[in-house]
Amino acid sequence: MSMGDRENKKDPILKVTDLNVSYGKIAALKGVSFEVYNGEIVSILGANGAGKTTTLNALTGVLRVKSGSVEFKGKDILGMPTHKITEMGMVHVPEGRHIFPALTVGENLRVAAYLYESKDKKRFEERKEYVFRLFPRLKERINQQGGTLSGGEQQMLAIGRALITGGDLLLLDEPSMGIAPKLVLEIFDTIQEIARNGQTIMLVEQNAMMAMDVASYCYVLETGKVAYEGTVEEMKENDNIVQAYLG
Repeated sequence: MSMGDRENKKDPILKVTDLNVSYGKIAALKGVSFEVYNGEIVSILGANGAGKTTTLNALTGVLRVKSGSVEFKGKDILGMPTHKITEMGMVHVPEGRHIFPALTVGENLRVAAYLYESKDKKRFEERKEYVFRLFPRLKERINQQGGTLSGGEQQMLAIGRALITGGDLLLLDEPSMGIAPKLVLEIFDTIQEIARNGQTIMLVEQNAMMAMDVASYCYVLETGKVAYEGTVEEMKENDNIVQAYLG
């Protein structure tokens, strides 16, 4: 997708303007602005401490925002509680996977349907089948405790739970972290398939090569600011980015 394609798109599903977040007196985000359009995979790249995770936590109400605006589906969601943002359709898969280790794979998926399962069992069953199609390993391990899965399988389960919850925009924080390379490839293939199936994805990732392989548009954060933005093609032609992130 070229920038031209982006200009022709209708309103963004997510529009972030001049976001400022502080930890005490330390400014973590200093006027961050970006847009995400329906059907895109947008990557936010940057070194450790650049503000990538802070950005996601600010979007989902986990962190208090000092100033700026966050519009999701045309509605201002700043100050909204996290569960309400989830109900609106923005679902966050945080860094570190956060599954329930003592529950089985099946139970972990069922817990993720808490918003609707009592009212709509059919929807839960359909989404569960979808998750098992994407991640056959999870189906094989449906009765296995989450804590006994490998890191990569736990990441699949964390993404699977987000898909069970539903939503239009999936926020993925460092899905490749601490995972064997073979499973990273499998997970990133699946991320592309999820996008092809109609969900929009915002990907925070330190592995810039992997992120650029799947994304259509990228933002690079440096010390709490957007230093660069552009299509993947533009990023790969930028010597500063190649040296800093792809070298």
